[in-house]
Amino acid sequence: MKALVKYADRADAVAIREVPAPELTPSTVLVAVHTVGVCGSDLHQWHGTQSASSAGRFPVVLGHESAGVIAAAGAAVTGWAVGDRVVCETAATICGTCALCRTGRYNLCPAREGYGLKRDGAMAEFVLAEPRVLHRIPDGVSFAAAATTEPYAVAYNAVVERAGVKPGGLVVIQGAGTIGLNALQIARLSGAGTTVVLGTAVDTHRLGIARDLGATHTLDISRDDPLALLATLHDRLGADLVVEATGASAALQLSLALVRPGGAIAKVGWGPAPLGFSLDPLVKKAATLYGCYSHTWSTWEAVLRLIATGRLHPERIIGGAYPLDDWETAFTRMQRGDNVKSVLRLLDTLEDK
Repeated sequence: MKALVKYADRADAVAIREVPAPELTPSTVLVAVHTVGVCGSDLHQWHGTQSASSAGRFPVVLGHESAGVIAAAGAAVTGWAVGDRVVCETAATICGTCALCRTGRYNLCPAREGYGLKRDGAMAEFVLAEPRVLHRIPDGVSFAAAATTEPYAVAYNAVVERAGVKPGGLVVIQGAGTIGLNALQIARLSGAGTTVVLGTAVDTHRLGIARDLGATHTLDISRDDPLALLATLHDRLGADLVVEATGASAALQLSLALVRPGGAIAKVGWGPAPLGFSLDPLVKKAATLYGCYSHTWSTWEAVLRLIATGRLHPERIIGGAYPLDDWETAFTRMQRGDNVKSVLRLLDTLEDK
């Protein structure tokens, strides 16, 4: 089958390759991929700039934001049938027996292997999945919209499950990429009173989308000072919640300046750079720093309901759909800031409801 493969641990070692199709086992299903989203982590894999803490194996098929239909089901699989429209969680493998798995926190399982990193992912004609990672795509939700469930789940985990937004609160979001704009939508749904989205010069288009999505303020921090803006908002003590969705160390340093005493920082972004500054402001402000990683079954179900009921707007973040062979255009348009989200489409013959 045709697949987009990261074939070596170096920059630019990504190419379309012919690889064997996954082999169905009695306890798995084979999903024919219709649409798969491009993640910032895929761009890092392309350029060889991924964090050491997110190192994978090589070669590996990229892609972890998938939507498709079940093409085959193993003999031991129950409750699922060929033709079912599904999305797949990213935790392709977990141990199932550690304390974290047993208490429903399998996203933190030490043995977890994610699609597109340590397990072959969904930028291919087929992806193999255990039934525990499957969710049904609600009627009326397109494959393209369903493929955004994963990045919405990342934002939902950070904004709702980890840090939490209080109605009327002041939320600052660092980063105008997919996770940042998804966090904006979820913060507004959670009752945030004021939302501020920060970007840089590359984010001009994406900051415009943030305004369309209801951001109260947007700033290009290469030109404007966000601290000066926060000094005019609410009680002028800073943000109740800062969502750091860039992964840059300098962004976390800014988070410490933006957060109010007693406030919270939800750190979502990954980055290879070490910290080059003091964390004393975190102590002095008695602020809480939350590490936010992945998601679980209930997160996905909540997000799918929000998409199905029109409370979230994936159509506003998807900037273009591209055939697999045109992957480099899809990746480049995200990198340049032309698209908030690019998706790759593999099954044009299947109706996208």
